[in-house]
Amino acid sequence: DMLYTVLRRRGLGESVESIRPDLIIPTGKRKGRTPSLASIYRALAEYEKRQAYPDAVEQATAEFATLRTST
Repeated sequence: DMLYTVLRRRGLGESVESIRPDLIIPTGKRKGRTPSLASIYRALAEYEKRQAYPDAVEQATAEFATLRTST
């Protein structure tokens, strides 16, 4: 997974800019291309938010599942 590659390499002191060329999008419309820096930073921000507020993420996931099954 690209996110864990970025997290691991950032932990080793590399910058996101130097990691980006090594990342390749595996599926979708942009398959085979490198993600934008903005996409990488968004993914990192979302990851940090999930780590900081795990209960809120769990609750939102449960609420979303309830909404999907009720329609």
